[in-house]
Amino acid sequence: MSTATRTDTQSPALHVADSHDLIRVHGARVNNLKDVSIEIPKRRLTVFTGISGSGKSSLVFGTIAAESQRLINETYSAFVQGFMPTLARPEVDVLDGLTTAIIVDQQRMGADPRSTVGTATDANAMLRILFSRLGQPHIGSPNAFSFNVASVRASGAITVERGAGKTVKQTFTRTGGMCPRCEGRGMVSDIDLTQLYDESKSLAEGAITVPGYKVDGHWTLRIFTESGFLDPDKPIREYTETERHDLLHREATKVKVNGINLTYEGLIPKVQKSFLSKDREAMQPHIRAFVDRAVTFTACPECGGSRLSEAARSSRIGGSGVGISGSVGSGSGVGISSSGGINIADACAMQISDLAEWVRGLDEPSVAPLLATLRQTLDSFVEIGLGYLSLDRASGTLSGGEAQRVKMIRHLGSSLTDTTYVFDEPTTGLHPHDIQRMNGLLLRLRDKGNTVLVVEHKPETIAIADHVVDLGPGAGAAGGTVCFEGTVEGLRAGGTITGRHFDDRASLKETVRTPTGALEIRGATAHNLRDVDVDIPLGVLAVVTGVAGSGKSSLVHGSLPHQPGAADAGVVSIDQGAIRGSRRSNPATYTGLLDPIRKAFAKANGVKPALFSSNSEGACPNCNGAGVIYTDLAMMAGVAVTCEECEGKRFQASVLEYRLGGRDISEVLAMSVTEAEEFFGAGEAGTPAAHRVLTRLADVGLGYLSLGQPLTTLSGGERQRLKLATHMGEKGGVYVLDEPTTGLHLADVEQLLGLLDRLVDSGKSVIVVEHHQAVMAHADWIIDLGPGAGHDGGRIVFEGTPADLVAARSTLTGEHLAAYVGA
Repeated sequence: MSTATRTDTQSPALHVADSHDLIRVHGARVNNLKDVSIEIPKRRLTVFTGISGSGKSSLVFGTIAAESQRLINETYSAFVQGFMPTLARPEVDVLDGLTTAIIVDQQRMGADPRSTVGTATDANAMLRILFSRLGQPHIGSPNAFSFNVASVRASGAITVERGAGKTVKQTFTRTGGMCPRCEGRGMVSDIDLTQLYDESKSLAEGAITVPGYKVDGHWTLRIFTESGFLDPDKPIREYTETERHDLLHREATKVKVNGINLTYEGLIPKVQKSFLSKDREAMQPHIRAFVDRAVTFTACPECGGSRLSEAARSSRIGGSGVGISGSVGSGSGVGISSSGGINIADACAMQISDLAEWVRGLDEPSVAPLLATLRQTLDSFVEIGLGYLSLDRASGTLSGGEAQRVKMIRHLGSSLTDTTYVFDEPTTGLHPHDIQRMNGLLLRLRDKGNTVLVVEHKPETIAIADHVVDLGPGAGAAGGTVCFEGTVEGLRAGGTITGRHFDDRASLKETVRTPTGALEIRGATAHNLRDVDVDIPLGVLAVVTGVAGSGKSSLVHGSLPHQPGAADAGVVSIDQGAIRGSRRSNPATYTGLLDPIRKAFAKANGVKPALFSSNSEGACPNCNGAGVIYTDLAMMAGVAVTCEECEGKRFQASVLEYRLGGRDISEVLAMSVTEAEEFFGAGEAGTPAAHRVLTRLADVGLGYLSLGQPLTTLSGGERQRLKLATHMGEKGGVYVLDEPTTGLHLADVEQLLGLLDRLVDSGKSVIVVEHHQAVMAHADWIIDLGPGAGHDGGRIVFEGTPADLVAARSTLTGEHLAAYVGA
């Protein structure tokens, strides 16, 4: 291979094409940004900081990344654009020097039952091809190993309209890998009949205990009592076999009730359609409680939870024909005999670090390019700190940080340069030990010639930035301006809130609280836990820590709720699951705050509460209470215009004439939490029920949010704190929090610690899964899991006070905490 010799010498003058080395933003006004103008250097690592709600995401994601994506979409034909998401142009005067943006955000991956880590990263697709080529016995194409493809067989006559046209006999078969029993979900649901009806009663006496079947002449019950299939006055325990079948399983049948044609259907299909087809999180609390009681999910007995058909599981690699060098990691937990080889279900159930070893041992020239790509993908998992996952892990069970790192995998080996990578807090869910590795990856992407933009709060990541943009000075309406631009040293010396708190270090407590009792966990084996026995102390602030994948969530969310004492203690679990809500939902509706406010307005004006709901009778008839009118322009970005009739206030004009404490309902919804707390605290508008909710919102640091702000505009950290405020009103005695510092600025961590202290001092027990050293240092008791991730973790490596952990330095957490507190 020869290389041409360059004879020209580089001209000292800069080529005009090399002068575009800045991304210029001028006059950005998205969300709370106040005419922001900045210049961001290209091919450098720029970190955006600022307190939660200061406008970081509005600038990086809502302005720069959104416009870059919109411009790329416009390069496609109108036909193709019709299939793509439509993006409106951000409110900004000038955006210059943009490059293609690749967004790696913390949006949870689709929680579809058939979506797994393997399907989300294309690793499954490559494994399916591998088994279809090398698996013995050969059972078919890659589709035969896919749990998303069902086997189909059909035969019959088809008419081919060519010339005179003739009818020919055709047969069609497709071999899929889907398990026919669970349809590729890996789980089957069983309904507990005792939760559907009380067999000692008759239908007329209210035997059916499903929500919505009350004995008050309601249509849902009248279909059962007046269908003619069942005797309404006979106790269910006396039903014949036929009657019981009609009650529970009868297929949809037309019946006449009072001269009206209705459809009669058995109770089980009715419950499946009306409750089980919905997302659990979107259900009302009493419906969710019923579903949790009545439905049990168990691993499919036919495929053992592997989702695959028997044929797909029968084909193996390594048993006879294919040579494998080396051996599979010992801790994979998958029994593989050296003679039998492994099937695709075994491969997907292995820890990815072990699977990478196994793939490295395959030596088959016919699929060499495929093996090389598969190795690279699996090695990327290990490199990014996700080697402890398995490919069959449901993608909906990944935390926000894990989901973001899974999305990063496809970019690590990319040959693209001069693109802009946009990351949203990439260190979320990472132990201090893993943050160094993530920093290395960000620098590697930059060194390949890319522009890397990172929204981040962790000082360890801010420290490696080439350029820092600090937004603030406050949150919400008090934010949206650039307080500082420059180097990390300049930020430290600057007087901004980030600069002042940059080197903050929480110190260890001098005295710790004494536990009032303990929640005992015995024999925990969820996921990678190794038969763990641990006592979690009550009445104190207990922190569960350990490297990512060590088993923290498995212990706290997977094992704790099922322990005998958990129900009596009243465990309230607040995880990082996304908040469900449309653009009509806002903090007032989500927290239940709007109910007491509506009642207070109704009482003060002598009218009914429904008038004060923009989703009900009080809604502006022109925009249906949305405040804006959406015009769909097909493949072009839709236009939202403020409703002319209600001027964006969302209510009828007649409703706005009713006042409480001198304010109408739209003015109350425009208030911030802090203003509303004062307004409903005393005087004519004093409403204790509303004031309690507002106090909790202020306690979790959301005083700047306006009551009517759509939930879709909240950041991840704001959503979790909104959840926390809502749950604080529940009667539970034990709060389980999952990384509450996610999305919190250094200055806000102090406020969170104060809130946790207040909770404990009020008699609650608080258990926190956390990586932030400030929370660890502030704890009364630490439970450290490890020593590693996946099958190298799952054990308790330390239990005791933070001071003992620092003194011992026997674990990775101990070493990092000691360095943090300067011990």
